[in-house]
Amino acid sequence: MKAYEQGWTLRRRVAALLGVVLALLLGLAAAEAVVAAKNRQNIDAVLIRTGPLRVQAQELMSVLLDQETAVRGYAVNGDRSDLAPYQEGVQREQSLLASIRDLSASYPDVRRELGVVEQRTTQWRAQVAEPVIATTERSGPAAGRALITDRTRQQFDGIRASVTTLQDEILTVRKEAADRVNSTSNALVLLLIIAALVVAVAGTVMLLSLDRILIRPLAALVGQVREVAEGDYQHRISGSGPPEFRRLADDIDQMRQKIAQELDEVRQARERIEWVNDQLQKQAEELTRSNRDLEQFAYVASHDLQEPLRKVASFCQLLQRRYAGQLDERADQYIAFAVDGAQRMQRLINDLLAFSRIGRLTTGFTEVDLNRVMGDVAGQTEAARQYADAELTWDEMPTIRGEEPLLTNLLVNLVSNSVKFRRPDVPSKVHVSARLVDDEWEISCRDNGIGIEPEFADKIFVIFQRLHSKDAYPGTGIGLAIVKKIVEYHGGRVWVDTDVEEGTTIRFTLPALEADIEAARAAENPAAEAGTAEPAEDAPVDVARQPDGAASEEPPAAADRHDTNGGMKETVG
Repeated sequence: MKAYEQGWTLRRRVAALLGVVLALLLGLAAAEAVVAAKNRQNIDAVLIRTGPLRVQAQELMSVLLDQETAVRGYAVNGDRSDLAPYQEGVQREQSLLASIRDLSASYPDVRRELGVVEQRTTQWRAQVAEPVIATTERSGPAAGRALITDRTRQQFDGIRASVTTLQDEILTVRKEAADRVNSTSNALVLLLIIAALVVAVAGTVMLLSLDRILIRPLAALVGQVREVAEGDYQHRISGSGPPEFRRLADDIDQMRQKIAQELDEVRQARERIEWVNDQLQKQAEELTRSNRDLEQFAYVASHDLQEPLRKVASFCQLLQRRYAGQLDERADQYIAFAVDGAQRMQRLINDLLAFSRIGRLTTGFTEVDLNRVMGDVAGQTEAARQYADAELTWDEMPTIRGEEPLLTNLLVNLVSNSVKFRRPDVPSKVHVSARLVDDEWEISCRDNGIGIEPEFADKIFVIFQRLHSKDAYPGTGIGLAIVKKIVEYHGGRVWVDTDVEEGTTIRFTLPALEADIEAARAAENPAAEAGTAEPAEDAPVDVARQPDGAASEEPPAAADRHDTNGGMKETVG
């Protein structure tokens, strides 16, 4: 380690060079700041004080001329309206004098000349203007004109001369301020040139120093490392230059030695990994074949099981019809058990077949109008709804991309579940609605049935998962698993809304068409500009389409209190 400490380190050398340059630049920056502040003061004097002073002095002359002209005009015509420029000029004169007085606070010569102008204008107004106006008002224009003599004209010429002197003094002050601006600007440019030279010299020195203490040793080290990288693992790496580079060279050489020692182990590990990969590839291929064979076996087995089950069910039903009442009560019960078991087995196989076909046998996605699908759902569930005295309503539904048979099956399962799990003392009501949330349609199926406890909200989508005995509510326990698989096949998700106060609400999402998303955004922009508040989305509503295309909202339990529910209502019973 002591060998590394000999000589200045690279960091120390760079820090020393940067310190010198920084000190020079800071000194130059301080000088530039002082000169720039003075330059700004001089520029402010030209632009903010002397410039407005010159303009206002000229305006003062114009105002005084307007006053003198107005007095003459009134003495000639005797028209009181001719005095308006005089009166306005007096007010404007006072304002200009106050402004010039404020701007000339730093210029005593200007203020002295301003006092002369103010004194003479006051005398002229007291000795000429006001007497002429008063005489004209009292004795007429002829008397007023008699007061305007060569002496009064000379008196106003004296005012004009004093204003000219004031303007000359302002020009002198402005020229002095401009000279100071030029002087400080030149000094500022000189300081900037010096700073640029300092930066250029420092950059040159740093470039040469870096080439000697950094680039050359680093290039030599890179050359040695490249030799090792090309396969010469026995080449010893040595460094030169700053202590950091020599330390880096020793570290790289130690790494080279370790790599050389472990290279054989790496080769052996690679061979083992390649062997494991081959085994995994074989297992993956075997698993693929096994899954394909299992699917084929399940499909064939389910079809082969249908025939003996149909025979068992048929002959048991024949026995039930032919020998009903001829055997004892226990025999009839046994036959009924056999018929029921065979039928349940058939339903289970059919449901398993339907579950296995989802995503495997596909007809391709098309644009599907869910309003038409709801019509099919109403037809397929009519018998069940008639038996349960159930009512089915739905909102205006969107058009999405998907497989129509699967979407029909999805909604049939949801509506059938809502009808099946009803309360015995309450007429069953099922309502299907849709709303656009971001880039998805959120579709809800709500009923007023027995409901689902929050702790079972996730279990109901598991295949064969039942929350009730088959005697209480018939079924195979696969319907909601089919719903979940169809929704996920279409790129959505499904869940139970546990925040509803009554019944069950199952929500699922389906990707929306791009046209629907753009239309929704276009509708939101004008509403946002107008400050229109959006209605609450979480409140359960029953939106019934009216004949003119409008929609009315009402809770499902209150839908029967209206005389009409539009064209989207299916009532059976």
